[in-house]
Amino acid sequence: MNGSATAPRRGLRDWAVDIGLFLLAAASGVWMAAMRLEEPSPVPPWLFNLDQLTGALGCAALWLRRRRPVELALVLVALSAFSELVAGAMLVALFTVAVHRPPRTTTAVFALSLLAVLGYVVLRPEPGTPDHLLLLLGVVIQGAAVGWGLFIHHRRRLVLSLRDRAARAEVEAHLRAEQAQLHARARIAREIHDVLGHRLSLLSVHAGALEYHPDAPAEDVARAAKVIRESAHQALQDLREVIGVLRAPVGELPQPTLADIRQLADESGRAGMWVDLSEELTGAVPDRAGRTAYRIVQEALTNARKHAPGAEVRVRVAGAPGRGVTVEVCNDAPAPAASDAISASPPAVPAPGATSTPPPAPPAPAVPAPGAVPTLGARPGQGLVGLAERVALADGRLEHGPAAAGGWRLSAWLPWPP
Repeated sequence: MNGSATAPRRGLRDWAVDIGLFLLAAASGVWMAAMRLEEPSPVPPWLFNLDQLTGALGCAALWLRRRRPVELALVLVALSAFSELVAGAMLVALFTVAVHRPPRTTTAVFALSLLAVLGYVVLRPEPGTPDHLLLLLGVVIQGAAVGWGLFIHHRRRLVLSLRDRAARAEVEAHLRAEQAQLHARARIAREIHDVLGHRLSLLSVHAGALEYHPDAPAEDVARAAKVIRESAHQALQDLREVIGVLRAPVGELPQPTLADIRQLADESGRAGMWVDLSEELTGAVPDRAGRTAYRIVQEALTNARKHAPGAEVRVRVAGAPGRGVTVEVCNDAPAPAASDAISASPPAVPAPGATSTPPPAPPAPAVPAPGAVPTLGARPGQGLVGLAERVALADGRLEHGPAAAGGWRLSAWLPWPP
């Protein structure tokens, strides 16, 4: 592009460079003119005068080199075919084209300048100087000017490329930081859902039972109130831990382990659920798989408490190194409401590997909402969606859906390296 558009305003450095190049071209013309005056020259006086005028005009035209560098270079190259005093201005014009224009344009202008050198040697031969030496001198001088200009051109392009790369790197770093923040927010939201959802569901069961049976015996009311108080206290403790991690400069969210599943089953049992826990594990489960298994059981118990009140829930955790960890949670269809959950004795959680037998009269939990679907997660919500994401991050598999005999089944497999 030859750039006929208005050039940007020159700064102090630009003015200094322009003045320096102008003085250099003028000094070159004055020096060659002085040499011609000191020695007898075969050039006629009229041609010498025309040569001086051409050199002066060429130097003056250098002030246009930033606006129209290619056009100026072509004119000065053509004049240099017969005028030797315009050579300094022509070299500056070649240098300018090499700096400010693409290499292809520079190559074309440089080729024309070589033809001008050949024309000068033919039109104005120097007595006592071989033509080939004069031609070689012109090619070397013009090649040096163009080579220096190309060096500056590529150096500027390299600097611009590095600046652009640094700007892109800064933008990419900013985007990565935003993505990390979004990921951290999603992780914190998932943790809060997992931690508080289980506790609040316990509160909902017992509070609903109290509301439905305000005439319950004082002992049962006191027991339910105790469970509500303990669950609320534990929920606040969990929330404080999460918020404490957010305030700390460095830290991890409090993470449960697979060993906490029994405590989870005990809490659900005290809330009136019927939980049959079976653990068949060989060796120590990896932390990542253990945390994920805990969250699976926690979400399954929470959904069973909300969607299948009064149903027995069977939890099975099995695995070994090399075979992976299998977590399976099944619940039956909810039992018909016969009495309130607060009037029932909490069932005991069986020992590892044992199978619990529910008592003859299982307690009924709080009255389910009218029209509630009696299955665990009949319509997948955010809990199951987040659970699927968590299992996928652990390179595992998650399946859930209605069971053949009624109720709901949730199954997951997690890797356990050998």
